[in-house]
Amino acid sequence: MRKSRRAARVAVLDPEGAVFLFRYDNEEVGVHWAMPGGGLEPGETPREGALRELREETGWTDLEPGGLLCTWEHDFTRAGILVHQHEHIYVAHGPRRDLTDDLAASHAADRILGWRWWTPDELAASPDALWPPNLAALLADPQERA
Repeated sequence: MRKSRRAARVAVLDPEGAVFLFRYDNEEVGVHWAMPGGGLEPGETPREGALRELREETGWTDLEPGGLLCTWEHDFTRAGILVHQHEHIYVAHGPRRDLTDDLAASHAADRILGWRWWTPDELAASPDALWPPNLAALLADPQERA
């Protein structure tokens, strides 16, 4: 049986529509790309958790999650524990930039292998695994990117 987990992520878009993604290595599903985010703390709303995770994982303190892009559920294994995760994904707009602080140690603990900005064309053409799998289509809809 899988443990239920609530989580939130933020799709950070630059002025040209590129999205910032982390490259994760998961023991069950393998290498994939996903937005900054993670599990909610007790009593935390999805929007609060998305903001906290964004700040912890990027060091960016000047962004606020905007509208809800989507919700989705998926299964994976984390630290040997089977997880069924329900995520809220929000959109934020900001400048294209690198991470601010030395976050390498915390990223290594979370099995983050790297990060980069993806243009809409790169995202749509990528053979790499993306979470959620329909991310390119979600971000291609102008109403969803508002």
